[in-house]
Amino acid sequence: MGCNLKDLAPTKTITLSDLSGQRVGIDAFLTAFQFLTTLRDRSPQGDGGPLRDSNGNPTSHLMGFFHRTATLLSLGIRPIYIFDGESPELKADELAARTQRRLEAEAIHKEAMAAGDFPLAQKMAQRIMHYSPVMVEETQRLLDLLGVPYVTAAAEGEAQAAAMAAKGQLDVVATQDWDALLYGAPRLVRNLMDEGTKRYGRVINAEEINLEAMLNQLDVSQDQLVDLGIMIGTDFYPGVKGIGPKTGLKLIKQHGTMEAVCAVKEQPVPDNLADIRTIFHDHPVVEVDDESLVQGDVDREGLIQFLQHEREFSQRRMNQAFEKLEQSGLMREKGQSTLFSFGS
Repeated sequence: MGCNLKDLAPTKTITLSDLSGQRVGIDAFLTAFQFLTTLRDRSPQGDGGPLRDSNGNPTSHLMGFFHRTATLLSLGIRPIYIFDGESPELKADELAARTQRRLEAEAIHKEAMAAGDFPLAQKMAQRIMHYSPVMVEETQRLLDLLGVPYVTAAAEGEAQAAAMAAKGQLDVVATQDWDALLYGAPRLVRNLMDEGTKRYGRVINAEEINLEAMLNQLDVSQDQLVDLGIMIGTDFYPGVKGIGPKTGLKLIKQHGTMEAVCAVKEQPVPDNLADIRTIFHDHPVVEVDDESLVQGDVDREGLIQFLQHEREFSQRRMNQAFEKLEQSGLMREKGQSTLFSFGS
């Protein structure tokens, strides 16, 4: 999840309708984890895992992407999903730590199920969710049927989205990861995929952060924001001991760079600081043609075959989504011609 800039970022509450007509680059992997950890088996004796069809195939990710994407399209929003590529080598320690935590949770989950402690099992299940390569392929098949563009990044998805936004191919980057600001995303929207839902009895609102306004308010440069993020702690460095967001901001404004702050605090400078900075300033990206980002038609028959016949979605669930998709004006019936059918 990268660094935590929550206490420093000036946010503006928005609604989904505020994004109508805009191209929104969405962090696909974080979105998938939101769906997998929310749409789970919480029945009295459920294992807490993702919802599944009668063949045992997970369906939570498909349910989430299908219905939320239908909502976005019905509001005139143009979603473009960004999938992670290969993780940077500098993230190896963080990934190893995540794997270890997942293995520990899996052991507790197994013991809890054997002992009939279903509340504990369901709690642990949330920590062992895995967005598998098969799930990724299924999600992309769904997006193809919805006519929704997607991009597989060279490495980090939020970095790819930030680069596309800086290039003018996206209007907004939607992710929960604050690192998108370190990568230079001009406009970040958080809670996009949760907007309007309830959590702990409170309605979740989408929030927009404007990078330029944030830099002006904090009175720091982009370079200093990156150094601040590294000091707080990112996926590539655990951070400087004893330095949180507010203290870090004060120090970076006083001393200018991470090296200077470390000298004052008598803390070691990371040996690979230059490499970490490069991750944020010069992250590898995939070049994307504008034509590949155009929203296509929705294939109703294809969706029925995939979701209803193959993955056993109920008629009610399909109808709810189709009602929204019809509002988008993008629905294509079987055999129906479109303007593109009459090309030369």
